[in-house]
Formats: sequence, C-alpha cells, structure tokens
Amino acid sequence: MKKKYKSLFAITFAVFVLCGCTKSNKSIIRMQKLEEGIDHPTSEEELKAAIAKYQTRVADNQLADTQVGVWYKMLAVRYLDAKMYGQALEYFQKAIQFQPTNQNLYYYVGLCAGYMAKASLDYKATGAATTTEKYNYLKLAESAYLRAIELEEKYGRALYGLGILYVFELDQSEKAIPHLEKLLSFDTRNFDAMFVLARAYYMQGDYEKAASLYDKIASQTKSEQKKQEALSNKKIVLDASYSK
Repeated sequence: MKKKYKSLFAITFAVFVLCGCTKSNKSIIRMQKLEEGIDHPTSEEELKAAIAKYQTRVADNQLADTQVGVWYKMLAVRYLDAKMYGQALEYFQKAIQFQPTNQNLYYYVGLCAGYMAKASLDYKATGAATTTEKYNYLKLAESAYLRAIELEEKYGRALYGLGILYVFELDQSEKAIPHLEKLLSFDTRNFDAMFVLARAYYMQGDYEKAASLYDKIASQTKSEQKKQEALSNKKIVLDASYSK
C-alpha cells in the first residue's frame, strides 16, 4: 500500500508541474506528513524513522523530476517536428530546468532560436536592417550551441550550427573557422561543413585555403551537384584572388 501512495505522489507531482499548477511548501509538507504518517518526531527512534522515510521520499521526487524533464523534451520534439519552433523553444527551455547538463537540449534550443530569428521580421516596416528581437534570438542560438559543445567537445551538430550562425547570420566568419576545423578533424567527409568553412576562408580573404578546400570537395564527393558547385565556387575565389 505504501508503494502505491509513493507512486501516486510522483504522478501527482508531475501533473502539477506540467499543468503549471503550484502548491506552497507548507501544503506539500502537509501532504507528505499525511502520506508517511509523520508529524513532529522528537525521540531518537522517531527522528531516525522520519529521516529514513523522507530519504525515500527524496528519491521519489527525483524520479518524478526526471520523468517530467523527459516529458517536456518529448513535447518539445513534437512541436519541432511540426515546425512550431516558438513552442518547441519554450519546452526545450523547460526541459533544461530538469536536465541542465543535457547537451542535446542546448543544441535544440540553438536550432529553434535560429528559426525564430528568421521569423523575426521588421513587421512595422521601420526600415531597420535587423530587429532587436532577431538579434536576441541569434545570440541565444550562439550561447546554446556554445554550451552544447562545452558539455560535449566533439558535438558535430552544434559545431556545424555555430559555423552556419557565424558565417551566414552574424557576419563573424572568423569565429566560425576554429569550430568548423574542429568538426572536420573527426568528421572528415562532412562536405556541408567543408562548404561553410571554405566560405569562411573566402570571407576572411584566405583565398588559397578556400580554393584548396573546394578542390578537396570536388575530388572526394560522389554528388555531381556538389562537385559542380565546388568547382564554380573555386572559380569565384580564384577570380577574387587575381583581382586583389
């Protein structure tokens, strides 16, 4: 019977969290006392019994917290699959409250924030090149990707996400280079990353490295489309180097 009460408490706790309902600490403590049959322990034996019971209670609460975090992540992924990036971002952030060292959650926050930046248009037609909202989303994406690779140094998707962000969104190609070079040090045939890195080299005026990387893509890829794109880009790079 006691196990049944413990399971019921864990489920009730999870439902309260997901539904956004809150209870005061005093109410929760009263509930725990009622379920465990503990009121005001005074003797040595009563205190030891209370500690033992509440240690089990803590374990139950930790299990409930873990499950709630998993449910938040599942809900966020559902929104992500439906391309509802704002809602997905909200629930990935909630999941991080329960799993703050999960690198995958930070990657998804970065991904969703990038999409939301694209949606942050100048709706009031003020003529501004970028909006504050868009910039904030881009910086959120940056910080999330950086946190992901802080937790997992060789997190390829986050390294690639940073490359895209710095080269195409924040115009900071110099920052992209070390992350993309690290990615290609262990994912040696990631041609998408090679294209972005070659672009970063080109934007930094390092035409030799850019042309060499396009050559590498053209010689190694099995995709005729990527081969032709690489050769075309190499020509642009060489033209720029000749006119320098």
